[in-house]
Amino acid sequence: MGAFRTLAAMTVATLWSLTLAAQNAPALEGSIPRRPGTQVRIDLIGDSTQTDNAGYGRGLCANLTAEVDCLNMAKGGSSTKTFRQQGLWDRSLATNPDYMVIQFGHNDMETPEHLERQVPMADYEQNLRNFVTEARQHGIKPVLVTPLTRRYFEADGKVHSDLLNHSETMKRVAEQMDVPLIDLQAESVAYLDKIGEAKGTALGITKKDAQGRVAPDKTHLNWEGSYVFGRMVAVGLGQAVPSLAQYVRPTPAALPPEGVLAMKVIRGEPFKIVLVGDSTVATQGGWGPGFCAITTPNVTCVDMALNGRSSKSYMAEGAWKKALEEKGQYYFIQFGHNDQKPDPARHADAATDYAANLRSYVADVRAIGAIPILVSPLSRRNYKNGELVDDGLKDYALAARKVAAEERVTFVDLYSMSVQYLKKMTQEQADALDAVSHPDAAAENATPAKLDRTHLNDEGKKIFGRMVADNVIRLEVELGPNIVGVPEDKSSAPAVPTSPAGNHQ
Repeated sequence: MGAFRTLAAMTVATLWSLTLAAQNAPALEGSIPRRPGTQVRIDLIGDSTQTDNAGYGRGLCANLTAEVDCLNMAKGGSSTKTFRQQGLWDRSLATNPDYMVIQFGHNDMETPEHLERQVPMADYEQNLRNFVTEARQHGIKPVLVTPLTRRYFEADGKVHSDLLNHSETMKRVAEQMDVPLIDLQAESVAYLDKIGEAKGTALGITKKDAQGRVAPDKTHLNWEGSYVFGRMVAVGLGQAVPSLAQYVRPTPAALPPEGVLAMKVIRGEPFKIVLVGDSTVATQGGWGPGFCAITTPNVTCVDMALNGRSSKSYMAEGAWKKALEEKGQYYFIQFGHNDQKPDPARHADAATDYAANLRSYVADVRAIGAIPILVSPLSRRNYKNGELVDDGLKDYALAARKVAAEERVTFVDLYSMSVQYLKKMTQEQADALDAVSHPDAAAENATPAKLDRTHLNDEGKKIFGRMVADNVIRLEVELGPNIVGVPEDKSSAPAVPTSPAGNHQ
């Protein structure tokens, strides 16, 4: 019982920090090849209001022609200070873009909380100047964008922005350093004043308060909002840099099927989630039941994971065909444990066959008009000399991350999160999560003397199911209202995927 009490005490304080840690993982190493057939590369450098998942990034890129390799390096929660501290500025320089579209301000703003990322206005200005100078030293042309306004409507029906001072500072830097400028602050305020509060609010996502009540998020954007303000920035880019005007689509881009589906979810239409994988996802010993248990009645959550399957055998045996026939709107896909096995019917090398199989799953899901989500494998729970033993699944997690980045798929790094969680525990504490008499126990060489440290009991299902849920709603932000009991600080600051360097199109 002592182990259970210790585990319960750890859970509340630890799960969220692990979600953040996984999302703060470094981008893929090495150079990023330009997409074939492109003539210019444009990097997006900024915070969450510029990301694909919760900002205007995907809308901007969609409004540029196919000749542009649009690479989104923006990071949720970033300021001019932390973007450099976290290595993202150096990583962005290494991508060798022709242009950088730079927007910061939301997280630089000083508040009574005095967060580490916040800076005085003088530092904000100097940080912008440093970005401009260093970009030019690398042969990159910077373009500054004043920060997108928050949708703070007052009694007069107009937006009252809290970012005017940051916008004025950025405009001063642009003028004095002769940098092209897009005044998104002024244009977004004018647009919102014109359409009014109801329509302006409809362009955003939602968040939850401490009691789990859904409320509008006045900072971040849904798909429609992304395409509205992304179009605004694209047109502004063509005007600020005339040589880029040829790469701006002549008419606004339409939402792709994924965006249309996401907007239906945002508007409250019922939908289905299908879980696909091995026994660590399945109902008897996986995190699937824990995940499904915290979805709202608006969600039909179907766990199609099967014991003993790999990314190879799940397809070969026809299970994948049956899963597709469920016609879900979201497919969570996790394999790896059985891909490791030497059995020829199941084995798939991480970097080759496993990665290829994941690409096939992604393509098949998209072919039926659904949204794929890749999940890296859950860690095993074996310790030696007080340290968590490397179970060999890291290569599969890295391969899944790479496929997700290259295919522009949401990636839930359950492996990294579960490893970090388990490293804080002892073997005794971790054994409090072990399944008893799981059908796959023999395959894992479990005996009464050697516990099943792969599969989960009910407590483990809850913990890791919640871990997946808390992570995915920061990436597929429209799912947030459909997860029960998420406090405000877990839903109000959407993050970009763990591999922002892969977000190019």
